[in-house]
Amino acid sequence: MNVVAASAPRVRELHGVPLDAIPYAELLEAQAPVLLRGVARDWPLVAAARQGDAAAIAYLERFDSGQPVVGFTGPPGIHGRFHYNPDLTGFNFEGARVGMTDLLERLRSGLDDADPESLYVGSTDLDRYLPGFRAENDLPLVDPMFAHGVLASIWIGNRTTAHAHHDMSHNMAICAAGRRRFTLFPPDQVANLYPGPLEPTPGGQVIAMVDFADPDFGAHPRFHAAMAAAQVAELEPGDLLFYPALWWHHVEALERFNVLVNYWWNEAPAFLDTPQTTLLHAMLSLRDRSPAEKAAWKAMFDYYVFGPADQAAAHLPAHAQGALAPIDATSARRLRAQIINKLNR
Repeated sequence: MNVVAASAPRVRELHGVPLDAIPYAELLEAQAPVLLRGVARDWPLVAAARQGDAAAIAYLERFDSGQPVVGFTGPPGIHGRFHYNPDLTGFNFEGARVGMTDLLERLRSGLDDADPESLYVGSTDLDRYLPGFRAENDLPLVDPMFAHGVLASIWIGNRTTAHAHHDMSHNMAICAAGRRRFTLFPPDQVANLYPGPLEPTPGGQVIAMVDFADPDFGAHPRFHAAMAAAQVAELEPGDLLFYPALWWHHVEALERFNVLVNYWWNEAPAFLDTPQTTLLHAMLSLRDRSPAEKAAWKAMFDYYVFGPADQAAAHLPAHAQGALAPIDATSARRLRAQIINKLNR
């Protein structure tokens, strides 16, 4: 049992929102999780799931492109908790290429097992692997905030847990079959969640090392503070959960067959590099300097990076601003080349 979810307050909910009237701008402005009940209740997959797991599986099989997906399998003993092995030399599960229909058949055949293998496919591109699905099951992504593109993905499995992690994109997650529980933490709880290794990671992102079912407060005493900051959302078929980029989320699939569809997007244009690269380089260049030096560099970063974007160039004529000027695709390529040249010293 997730001991955090048992006591955490529930995410703010909206009811009666039509699919074509989702208040995208309002959700993003709130910068906090919001649960929209029943917004996708009329999706055909949700309707199939109401008929039963077998009907939902049969519906998905119609769209199989034939391209193999990456399926993750763990023995019954992990109880759906995909994580590291005890000594952190590897994982407690295996990943392999598998046909989508084959994976769905394995899920179908295990529906009545009391202790089945843990099985899921995660973050799988809908347009590539299930073409045509979005023609029948989709969101009207008409707001200008989606101008830089949206990645629509699907997650399919039995009772599994995606351990607490964060993504670098905003997210709208729709429970299309089964039930999902999200336990969410704001970004400032990073230290209290005891992040694991930067690499390798079970699913691409750093995960928390705390066992939510049985926290070891001797090893992780700050987790008490994280628990105090947590929010919980429990999704039924047709429900949509929005949460902003970098919010930590611990996701439990609660039924014997579960499907989640999610939409990732960023407001920033694609020519801006990922801040994760900046973080890695900061470890190389700043982390091990003296406290006094780091404090001085923090002031520099506050001025050049974390303050108003036009602050450092406001007093300079346009022809002298260089990298301080607003970044476009051309200047981004130029600055990236300059950085690469300095790294290849």
